[in-house]
Amino acid sequence: MQRLLRVFALCLVAVMVMGAADVQTRYNDLGHKVMCTCGCGQVLLECNHLGCPSLSRESDELKTALSRGDSDNTVLVAFQNEYGPTVLAAPMLTRFSIVAWIMPPLLLALGIFATVVLVRRWRQRAAAMPVPVRSPQFMAMREKIRKETEL
Repeated sequence: MQRLLRVFALCLVAVMVMGAADVQTRYNDLGHKVMCTCGCGQVLLECNHLGCPSLSRESDELKTALSRGDSDNTVLVAFQNEYGPTVLAAPMLTRFSIVAWIMPPLLLALGIFATVVLVRRWRQRAAAMPVPVRSPQFMAMREKIRKETEL
């Protein structure tokens, strides 16, 4: 029984340590998805300005959100709502952004397809030129023209 209690305690400690490492990993991951708002243009956890006011404030907000157990998406949305969409290092994947990425290549492919279809139809509609008739009168007129123009 005592051995079972020790195994249970060991498992409990292991779970707690894994959870702490998970929070640190999430902090590191989210800290690289958020930009510092001091104007340096660097990722939050890599801002190297001495005494940067934004770094400590945003880091504290991020730690608070993670300690509350907020999901990654909730944290990113909260930062975006507070600081604007430019605070995110990469835009969030939404339905609008998916459409914005898919539509230009789709419209280009549709335009190329429509052009190919149009050119094929024009080729099929092209009227065949009649074969010139080589009558004796035509040949006589051609010879007369050649003599008069000296060609």
